[in-house]
Amino acid sequence: MSELINEASAQKRDLGTQKEVRQFLAFTLGLEEYGLDLLQVQELREYEKVTHIANAPAFLKGVVNLRGIIVPIMDMRIKLGFDEVTYNELTVVIILNIRGRTVGMVVDSVSDVINFGPEEVKPAPEMGTAVDADYLIGLGTIDERMIILVDIDRMMSSNEIGLLTQAAA
Repeated sequence: MSELINEASAQKRDLGTQKEVRQFLAFTLGLEEYGLDLLQVQELREYEKVTHIANAPAFLKGVVNLRGIIVPIMDMRIKLGFDEVTYNELTVVIILNIRGRTVGMVVDSVSDVINFGPEEVKPAPEMGTAVDADYLIGLGTIDERMIILVDIDRMMSSNEIGLLTQAAA
């Protein structure tokens, strides 16, 4: 999995001065494909058993010890309200830096790193007040693929970040 990040670093160097191109790590949740800013990704890990925290919200699976750092692990399928949550050999934990904190995010699988230029990212559609889409950067399109680009900083509320920080303490 670390080869994806190493390959992405090499691709970034090859892009030269094209600063408008952004790199996203593509991952799946259910049947949908999502992307998050590669600059927030520290590493990719296999899903492993977590230490559960009493009275934590359902999306906070627990914590793991990552080379001496206690890292809270959140399951994005639960956070986003998916009905079925299964763990298998493809389940991945993306270790992220969110607002200066190290957090793990469980996803169904990780596919690749994608470069998006500004012309390939369309604004998220207006969905009214029924759906909170404030955390969407937009929709990235490449060939037949449509990738939902998320801003993980906006997706996690200050209260949730506080909970994750307390869990890791």
